[in-house]
Amino acid sequence: MVDFLLIVSIFISFLTTFISLPFWIKQAHLNGLSGKDMHKPDKRAVAEAGGITVLLGAALGILFYVAANVFYFGKSDKLIYIFGLLAVILISAIVGLVDDLLGWKKGLTKTIRLGIVLFAAIPLMVLNAGTGIILLPFFGLVNFGIIYPLILIPLGIVGATTTFNFLAGYNGLEVKQGILILSALAVVTYLRGNPWLSVIALIAIASLVAFYFYNKYPAKVFPGDVMTYSIGALIASIAILGNVERIALFFFIPYLIEVGLKLRGKLKKESFAKLNEDGSLEMPYERVYGLEHFAIKILKRIKPNKKVYEYEVVNLINLFQLLIILIGFIFIL
Repeated sequence: MVDFLLIVSIFISFLTTFISLPFWIKQAHLNGLSGKDMHKPDKRAVAEAGGITVLLGAALGILFYVAANVFYFGKSDKLIYIFGLLAVILISAIVGLVDDLLGWKKGLTKTIRLGIVLFAAIPLMVLNAGTGIILLPFFGLVNFGIIYPLILIPLGIVGATTTFNFLAGYNGLEVKQGILILSALAVVTYLRGNPWLSVIALIAIASLVAFYFYNKYPAKVFPGDVMTYSIGALIASIAILGNVERIALFFFIPYLIEVGLKLRGKLKKESFAKLNEDGSLEMPYERVYGLEHFAIKILKRIKPNKKVYEYEVVNLINLFQLLIILIGFIFIL
């Protein structure tokens, strides 16, 4: 019966996103909420902020699973943490949605944006979520005590929420990355004795898979900051609640590299490539300021015809992410 309820929850998440997306795409175009696809020669208009349907699907799937456990099984031991997690991702999504509606360059300032994301960490802080005991290299198990809820939790939420937004701008990239990382965390939390977190991850993955059908190359909708912020917050929340911060941080290596490369460009260099008339991509700068640029550079060296396309850049970055996950399973898990 538990397996059946999980399947229904996953189905609700998938179906909600899959059905609501066409409506969102239509309304976004009618109301001018669309942006140019920078890697298409015709610079076609694509619906923005479609990631709100991912949030809707995942939230409904999770709430159904909660309701089923409460009314059918009489279980309520993890409810406070589940609702704390939902509060974190919903508050984070607000920041992303405002940026999507106003435009990230004209919307919230960096200070206000970070402040609201920091506010999103409060639900897990007041719940004193996690254990605060982390296995560190060379030091062994370290109990951070009060430092964990007051400092490490907000750092984790702010860090994951904002950096997950950095590796983006290419059809299907953000969604595939979310699917890969959440899938890995679903396995890790299950093996570490927290299957309820695996369930939440699987429900979110179902919503992302539904969204991918519309976001894959060539995209009909962009996820927007509303999705990247909420998925980043979800990843951090699962890591904290499951006490798997160390391996989650390892999975985030591509994003740490991306942050370093963005800082190299003083956060002013964009990830977009230079577009040729035939749809192939070129390096936009002489130096590398993102993993996207690095992927273009590698592909140009290994491909005989030197032609690099958007979907190939996405596939190479995802392959790197998958390699990082496999290494994490072998040496950390």
